[in-house]
Amino acid sequence: ATIQAITMTGFIAKVSILNNFNILTHITIIITLVSGTMFLMWLGEQINEKGIGNGISLIIFTSIISNIPRSIASTMEKLRQGEINIGLMFIFILMLILITILIIITERGQKQILINYPKKQQGKRIYAAQSNYLPFKINMASVIPPIFASSIILFPITILKWMNNNFELNFIDTIIQLLAPGGILYILFFGILVIFFSFFYTKLVFDPKDTAENLKKSGGFISGIRPGEQTKNHINKIINNLTYIGATYLCIVCIVPEIFVFFANVPFYFGGTSLLIVVVVIMDFITQIQSRLISQRYDSLIKKHKYKTH
Repeated sequence: ATIQAITMTGFIAKVSILNNFNILTHITIIITLVSGTMFLMWLGEQINEKGIGNGISLIIFTSIISNIPRSIASTMEKLRQGEINIGLMFIFILMLILITILIIITERGQKQILINYPKKQQGKRIYAAQSNYLPFKINMASVIPPIFASSIILFPITILKWMNNNFELNFIDTIIQLLAPGGILYILFFGILVIFFSFFYTKLVFDPKDTAENLKKSGGFISGIRPGEQTKNHINKIINNLTYIGATYLCIVCIVPEIFVFFANVPFYFGGTSLLIVVVVIMDFITQIQSRLISQRYDSLIKKHKYKTH
């Protein structure tokens, strides 16, 4: 945030937006931008603790949604003036619809592992053998990899723009263009970073060893797999396979629209990453509301039951 603020301040100073631009103005703008970032982070944490949904994702979601009307208006005006090919625009909209369907299907998709529990006796009670399913999401990392990847790619672009503003080197302009959305370097680095963060974040939030130990303690086992180390390795293999699929899906969703916009020259600023965040945040928001409504219904039923017994 500090580096971006310094770069932005340098840009403002160069284009002469403000009169009497001195060191105090530099410091004021930097402090304001960094403080605003810290406030948004704090606000995101407050939403996590006291609200519904993921705070940071909701803030990014509102930022994306707020820009859609302006993007649509700009695109419609260019269509009216004949600057955009209607056929290409139709293909782009159809592609966004298909990608939205892909996001919904994949985000709801699960791999279920059958867990068996043997017959057991506790005192005079005999419990029959049972079976249950252990679900794993296809995309455990959700929207985190594209967000992290975009942020990391933005960092060198910010530095390069600052260097370009101060030194005006021609080769820096070329690198910036290659790192811009749709550029060769952008596609390459973005894909690598998405795959890396998909595995990194999945390993961070899910530990196969803990799951295997919990199954062993509860008496559960996977058919044909010994409890303990073999179960851990089996679950780890499944998670790795799912993460490969999830990372590939994220690359397709985030990169394909950017490539289309770049080569077809369609000036619509609602890319794949934005679409992914919007759809996932809406799905997560609806799921959490439904969970809270169900929880409230159960609470009211329990209260009624207690009231009748008294």
